Amino acid sequence: MPKKQIKNIAVVTPGGDAPGMNPAIRAVVRCAISSGLNVLGVKRGWQGLIDGDIVDLHLKSVSGIISKGGTILLTHRCHEFKEKTVRQKAYENLKAFNIDAMIVIGGDGSLKAAYQIYKETKLPIINIPASIDNDIYGTDYTIGFDTAVNTAVNAIDKIRDTATSHERIFIVEVMGRNSGSIAIDVGITCGAEAILIPEIPFNLDDVTKKLKQGEQRGKSSFIIVLAEGAGHAHDIAEKISKKTDLEVRVSILGHMQRGGNPTALSREVACKLGAAAVRALLDGKTSIMVGMLSDKVVDTPTKIAVKRKKDIDRDGYKLAEILSA
Repeated sequence: MPKKQIKNIAVVTPGGDAPGMNPAIRAVVRCAISSGLNVLGVKRGWQGLIDGDIVDLHLKSVSGIISKGGTILLTHRCHEFKEKTVRQKAYENLKAFNIDAMIVIGGDGSLKAAYQIYKETKLPIINIPASIDNDIYGTDYTIGFDTAVNTAVNAIDKIRDTATSHERIFIVEVMGRNSGSIAIDVGITCGAEAILIPEIPFNLDDVTKKLKQGEQRGKSSFIIVLAEGAGHAHDIAEKISKKTDLEVRVSILGHMQRGGNPTALSREVACKLGAAAVRALLDGKTSIMVGMLSDKVVDTPTKIAVKRKKDIDRDGYKLAEILSA
């Protein structure tokens, strides 16, 4: 679509929330308004697009939100959006609100839905990767990942204190669904004795052997970081306890990793990608995802971003094993 035809853009945050979404919304709104565009906010993700729950966003709308977690636009997991008849209602609202283009801030599911919208409507859409999982191809960092890692590390530092006092093993489960990215970064930075992730098979006999060797050297506490998709924490704890005769406790950090004030890095990535998304629309680009590679903003066709799988940091995983000896 020619640049001159874009007057009204909509911003939406579907799927799971991630700390840093608000700074991204703020960047989109302020950069768009400075370029003479009108900005609308879609409330509650795709559900808001279906229901026509769409509001005007102004400079005041995004004042004071850069440090806040979550999303001021709210979100909702709309499984019905997979149905074409439901999407048609959303498309009718795109026309009703004179929306010329859209910026989608979300994870892999949001990217796939956005690509479906593009294929069916040819509406110019720019995607911003926001997910604590950091599992999206085409970017080193997704918005929210660094915050989730810092939240988990802060919690484990406290758990380590009580683990040492009671001479226990703690299995700490972190989020990440089928991705071990959070577990790897957390494991490195909190000095975990073992990291269990879905991408790399593990043998509990090897894990317990390592724990026993540590005990023989005089170690009094052990932290095992478990990615939620790698197994059931309580089952693993029971097996390790039987193999080692050591006391094992489980701590599941859960959704606390989604919340909290975004870190400086999450805010920086959000601001840069929000601004880049607006520039991309003004440059006539469409159906791309803006991401960060080697600290540079890059474009990746959405078609490629949704088809390719991002690999974990395998070098980081090996380093964690060395440092945990």
